[in-house]
Amino acid sequence: MSLLRKPYALVVVAVVVLGGGAAWFHLQTGDAVAALTPPPSPAVAVDVAQVSSRNITDWREYSGRLEAVERVQIRPLVSGTITQVHFQDGSLVQAGDVLFTVDPRPYQATVDRARAELAAAKARKAYASTDLARARRLLEKNAIARRDFEQKRNASQVAAAEALAAQAALASAELDLEHTQIVAPVSGRVSRAEVTEGNIVAAGTAAPPLTTLVSVDKMYASFEVDEQSFLSFVNPAQSRPNGQASVSMGLSNEQGFPRHGKVASVDNRLDISSGTIRVRAVFDNEDGSLVPGLYARIRLDGGAPRPAVLVEETAIGTDQDKRFVVVVDEQNNTAYREVRLGALREGLRVVEAGLAPGERIVVNGLQRIRPGDAVTPQTGLAQSEERLAAASPADVAAPADKNKAAS
Repeated sequence: MSLLRKPYALVVVAVVVLGGGAAWFHLQTGDAVAALTPPPSPAVAVDVAQVSSRNITDWREYSGRLEAVERVQIRPLVSGTITQVHFQDGSLVQAGDVLFTVDPRPYQATVDRARAELAAAKARKAYASTDLARARRLLEKNAIARRDFEQKRNASQVAAAEALAAQAALASAELDLEHTQIVAPVSGRVSRAEVTEGNIVAAGTAAPPLTTLVSVDKMYASFEVDEQSFLSFVNPAQSRPNGQASVSMGLSNEQGFPRHGKVASVDNRLDISSGTIRVRAVFDNEDGSLVPGLYARIRLDGGAPRPAVLVEETAIGTDQDKRFVVVVDEQNNTAYREVRLGALREGLRVVEAGLAPGERIVVNGLQRIRPGDAVTPQTGLAQSEERLAAASPADVAAPADKNKAAS
């Protein structure tokens, strides 16, 4: 029995020794790891702003061309020789101003002849009327044949008709004489005189125009709207009380869209080959700088404002093809948040998805932190909130979808 207990005791002693050695090794290595582990880094101070919501108006941008509201090709209505040109090339004229004079002498002679013929016709009519009255009295006394009375009555009617024809001929001759003075039908700016003094012109629509006149007080801007924009912006606007969508415009040498107008007309069909519909907006041209044919940048507003989140551009980071912000929670810990962006306006970026009003984001110091870090928010910098408060709804506008905006 003593031989059996001795090996058992040796095993127990060995286990105790090994356990004590392992405990000692664990204590030694734990102290070494603790000595090598760096102390936790202090929280980084960053600028934090609270996300707020503002009302914005969606818009889309297009390219267009200016067109005159009224454009008239001046053609002669009578034939003859141009005796005078009354305007300077490219000058402004008023409605009723004389532009060209066709030699009026032949037409004045025609008027004089028509007046003479009218006087003769009136004299014949008066004589026929007197003769008819005399015949009627004789007929009552049976002193004239019925056949002779009918002849006199017929002669009186023919004389009256001839007087009317002479009156019409005189009116036509006077109209031709009036047309020898070619006047401006509308107010606007004339082009150059295509026919100068001494040239003979012919009347009719086939005759070449003498000049071209365009109105300048208002100007059209024509542009093509894609089907989605028509359904989203233009079509709903027609159901509003004024029935017009707001449009802004800028010329190629102007910054932004300083000119404001309204949609004047929309075509009655969609062009299936291009998938667009022609829209025409009207703008005031008080300074006279709008000229037909100029290139115009058109911004079509989307109607009623909608709430949207806007943030500082400095709060947005780039991760390959993604955009993100760093959100700060109540424990001042940071978190990565992917966002979908809209337009930039006055340094404020519209966030279409990914953020909600009331959340806090880092607006300055993204390069010094990583998601999950603890930060110390700096409340002294409130630039983002100040700019959001200063931005009016009219100033905060965004394109509905840049990918769908036609150029």
